[in-house]
Amino acid sequence: MFFNGGMMATYLLIRQLNLLNSRLVFILPFCLNVYNLIIVRSFFENSVPEDMWDAARIDGCNHFRYFSGIVLPLSKPVISVVTLYYLVAHWNDFFTGMMYTRYTQIQPLQNILRSILLENQVSSMGSGQSFFRIAYQQQLKYAVIIVSALPLLIIYPFIQKYFEKGVMIGAIKG
Repeated sequence: MFFNGGMMATYLLIRQLNLLNSRLVFILPFCLNVYNLIIVRSFFENSVPEDMWDAARIDGCNHFRYFSGIVLPLSKPVISVVTLYYLVAHWNDFFTGMMYTRYTQIQPLQNILRSILLENQVSSMGSGQSFFRIAYQQQLKYAVIIVSALPLLIIYPFIQKYFEKGVMIGAIKG
């Protein structure tokens, strides 16, 4: 479905599947995004010519061999873009950990960083704020920003050469 049933329906479904407080709650319910599926499908329809399938069939290829030997090597741009979309979405997702897990052992990094910031903010509310305390809070915020953004900044240059070509797949061509 392109639209989900909302927060309550998703929670009831995850509870009924016994995925609460497990690591699978981060993978299974959100492993397929319909938007990304539409992007990949339109790429396969528009970029892989039908004549390739005819030529591969004449050479004796079955569907699996055609897909793994011809279509996948041609679709590196769209695979890299969709992988980057999934990576960024799952890396920044703190809501799933907040809603569906109660144990701190399986909380994602974003929830831990969020709790560090909230604990620091709450602990300083009652006391008078000195210059050093304010500077410490600012440094902690900046450190959390670096920790949360650095892995994506490291991975992006390796995918960047495919990114422009892959993003333009769904664009209007004239």
